[in-house]
Amino acid sequence: MEKITDKIAALPPHATYFSLEFFPPKTDMGTSNLQARLSRMSRALHPLFVTVTWGAGGSTSSRSLELAEICQRQLGLTTCLHLTCTNTSQKIVDEALEAAKEIGVRNILALRGDPPREHEYRSEAQEAEGAEKFVWAADLVQYIRRAYGDYFCIGVAGYPEGHSDESCPIDQNPIHDMPYLLEKVQAGADFIMTQLFYDVDAYSSYVDLVRNYRQGVLETIPIIPGLMPIQNYQILKRTTKLSHAKLPDHILQRLEGVKGDDEEVKRVGVDIVSEIVEELKRVTAVGPRGYHFYTLNLEKAVSFILERCHLIPSITPDTNDYSTSAIDDSEVPTTNGEYVSHLVRGLSRTSQGSIRRPSSPHNHVVPLSRSPTSDASSLLDVPSRAMTLAISHGVGSLGREATWDDYPNGRFGDARSPAFGEIDGYGGPSLHHSPSTAREKWGSPSSRSEISELFRRHVVGDLDQLPWSEGGLNEETQVIRDKLCRLIEERGWWSIASQPAVDGVSSDDAIFGWGPKGGFVFQKAFVEFFIPEEDWKTILRPHLSSALIAPDVSWYAAPCPLSTVTEESSFQSSDAASAVNSVTWGAFPGKEIVTPTIVEEVSFRAWVDEAFGIWAEWERCYAPDSGSRRVLREEREKCWLVNVICHDFRQNDRLWEILLSA
Repeated sequence: MEKITDKIAALPPHATYFSLEFFPPKTDMGTSNLQARLSRMSRALHPLFVTVTWGAGGSTSSRSLELAEICQRQLGLTTCLHLTCTNTSQKIVDEALEAAKEIGVRNILALRGDPPREHEYRSEAQEAEGAEKFVWAADLVQYIRRAYGDYFCIGVAGYPEGHSDESCPIDQNPIHDMPYLLEKVQAGADFIMTQLFYDVDAYSSYVDLVRNYRQGVLETIPIIPGLMPIQNYQILKRTTKLSHAKLPDHILQRLEGVKGDDEEVKRVGVDIVSEIVEELKRVTAVGPRGYHFYTLNLEKAVSFILERCHLIPSITPDTNDYSTSAIDDSEVPTTNGEYVSHLVRGLSRTSQGSIRRPSSPHNHVVPLSRSPTSDASSLLDVPSRAMTLAISHGVGSLGREATWDDYPNGRFGDARSPAFGEIDGYGGPSLHHSPSTAREKWGSPSSRSEISELFRRHVVGDLDQLPWSEGGLNEETQVIRDKLCRLIEERGWWSIASQPAVDGVSSDDAIFGWGPKGGFVFQKAFVEFFIPEEDWKTILRPHLSSALIAPDVSWYAAPCPLSTVTEESSFQSSDAASAVNSVTWGAFPGKEIVTPTIVEEVSFRAWVDEAFGIWAEWERCYAPDSGSRRVLREEREKCWLVNVICHDFRQNDRLWEILLSA
C-alpha cells in the first residue's frame, strides 16, 4: 500500500526502475486470463508499480476498479489507478476515489480525458448525477487534495511533443503546455508520467524544458517516460496518430520492409524500443531513473525489452526477495495448484477488420489442437523466477500456452485474450473526437437518407472516417466497394466492417497478402452492418434461415442494448454459443495453420455494446433539442447490428448474391 514517490525515494540515487500499464479486458474470460498473466509477470519481472487505465467518462469504472483490486489486494502489487474527470460527474469521481481507498490503492494518475463537451451536450445521466465540476486535470488534482489531503500520491500526464486537441489546435508545442503542467504540480501533483513517444531527442528537450521552467520550480519532480512496445505495424500507426507522437524516419524505414509479418515486426520492435531505453539512460535524470511501459495486456515483447536492457531487479543472494519491486511476495499465491490452474489454455487467434479500428495482427501461429501439459504440476511446484521469466518469453510448451495471444487482438480476435478489444487500452465507447470536430466531419444529419449518405461517402472514399472507423477502407475492401454501395443505396443497410472472399492467394500479393513469404492466404467473405429492425425480422432473417441459404452462412444479430428488449428482440444467432468462425487463415512453410481473424458470439456481444455506445456518443455531439440528435437517437433505437459470414470462400460473389437477393 505504499505511495509511488515513497518507493522511488527509497531507491539508491542512481537506481533504475520500471512500471507496467494494464487495461481492464472487455470479457470475463479475458479478465480471468489477465489475472494469470499479471501473476506471472509480477513474479518474473517485478515492476516497481503497475497502473490500471480508466475509460472515457468513467465507462470502464467497475472493470477498472475490479482490476485494481486484483492487482493491489490479491497480487500485492503497488497499484496506480488512472482517473479521468471530463464528461463525467462528480458523483462518479467521488465513488472511484472512495473505492480506491477502500481497496488500499494509494496512487492516482489524474487525467483530463477527452476534450470537455459544452454544457448543452452533456448526457441526461450526467445531468441527473450532479453538475460537472472538472474542466482540466488540475481541477481534479486540486479536488483530490482538498478532499483527501496527502492520502493519495498523485501523478499527472506530460507531453514530450506537446498536447494536441482543440485547446491548442494551431501549434502542438510542449512550451504551450508548461503553464498547465505547472498548475497541476502546484495543485498537488507528485510525479509526471509522459505520453508515449519514440523520438528520444524530443523527450530530452522536454526534460530540459521542464527542469528549467521558471527558474527551476519543477526541477526535482520525478518524470517517468512512457514507452509502448511495438506489437504490430498497424497498431503503431494508429496509436501514434491518436497521441500525435512522431515516428522518426529511421524507425519507419526499419519497419516498412517487414510490416506484413507480425513476427518480424515484433522482433524489430523489441530492438527499436530496447535501443530507445539505452538512449534514455544517457538523458540527465534527477534521482532514480524510471521507465513506464504501455503493455496492451501482453507480456512477451516487454519482458524481452526489460531483460535486454537489464531493468529486471536482481534477486538478493540466498533469498527470493526483490527489494525494489511492486510486489509483496507474502500476498501472492505460490502453491503449484493455484498457479497451474491460472495458466491460459486457449487457442490462439488474433484478427483484422476492414474499416473498424482494430489491429491487423496477421502472423500468429495457431496449433490445431492443444492439451494441458501433463507434467506442469511437477515443473511448477515452486516456480522459480528464471522459469517464470522463460514462460513470459514464450519458451517451451508452458510458454507457448502463456503467450498464445501474443499478437494484439482488436475487434475480431479471441475474446478469451486479455488483449481482446480496444487496442489502445483505454476501453469504453469513444469517438476520439470533440463535438465540434465530429460536427465538422459528419455535419448535422436530419433524416435517415442523410445518414445513409454519410455511409455511402465513406465507402466511395469521399469521407475519411465514420464514428466506428479511424480511416478509409483498406485496399482489399475496395474490391467489394460496389457491393457495399448497393447494400447502402438499395437496401439502406449501413456496413461498418467487411472483407471479400479469398481462395489461396500468395502471401506476397500486393492487396491480400500477409505473413511470411512462400505462403498462401484464405478468407471467407463477411459483412457487419446496421439494419432496421423491421427489415431484419421480416426480410433478412427469414431469408438467411431458409433451407437454400442456411447451409452457406453463419450470422449474429442483436438490437440496440438501450432499446426495449423482449424475447423476440434480443441476441440471435444461427450458431451454437460455443461456435467459432475462422474467417481468415494462412498456410506458410514450416508453420502450422495461422488464423488471425475470427467471429464468435462472445466477441460479437461485447462489440454490440460498444458499437451502439459509440453511436450514442455521436448523438451527444448535438444539442438535446436538435433535429440531428433526435434523428440519430430514433435510428439507433430501431436498428440491429448484424454480422453475416459466407462459408464458400471459393465464390467471390456468393455473400453479396445472398444479401442482395433477400
